Amino acid sequence: ALALAGLLRYTRERRPKNRIFIAINSGANVNFDRLRYISERYGVGLSTECLLAVTIPERPNSLESLCEALAGHDITEFNYRYSGAEEAHVFVGAQVDGPAARTSLAKTLRSSGLPTVDISGNELAKMHICHMVGGRELSPQEERLLRFEFPERPGILKEFLAVMRGRWNISVFHYRQHGGTHANILVGLQHIESQPHDIDTFIRELGYPCIDETTNPAYRLFLAKTG
Repeated sequence: ALALAGLLRYTRERRPKNRIFIAINSGANVNFDRLRYISERYGVGLSTECLLAVTIPERPNSLESLCEALAGHDITEFNYRYSGAEEAHVFVGAQVDGPAARTSLAKTLRSSGLPTVDISGNELAKMHICHMVGGRELSPQEERLLRFEFPERPGILKEFLAVMRGRWNISVFHYRQHGGTHANILVGLQHIESQPHDIDTFIRELGYPCIDETTNPAYRLFLAKTG
């Protein structure tokens, strides 16, 4: 990472032409875990990825409306957890073309009636909060926690939310782009009594791999309601 950072700075300042540069990666100070950390920080550092805290009204289809407001931007991260009846805070990562585009995107979201805070330069958000968005479920309704695997392509989040529209209340939503061929989406569903669709039938109709994580001990310990 240090060698690559030095190479990038040198070429930006000197602007050499018709030359080939090589960053030498050596030593035992980098392993696969650290490479994952480096890759996740890389986009934010180059201003090609922005991190935003967006407040949405807690009502049906709000997440889909947020995806529509983000149209034209590749979403890299999307964290949401139901926490109250009035509003919710969503941790969003999106690809942009630089600082100006980041500012423009935040302004677009605000003009759409979605209060937005740019936290791209917030070290606490980048190092810790992005992994801690959540909390225990507060609604008295029962919750099913499902993990889906989808083919990775632009617009997949909006497509998924459109299919879910009106069937159940979404109480958990987490997605992180890892650059692979498939995307993993974690979603919590609460049954809406006025529209009693069967979740298991929906999973079969959807046709994508799905694992029910409702009994997973990690979920029970950290996300599920107590009592």
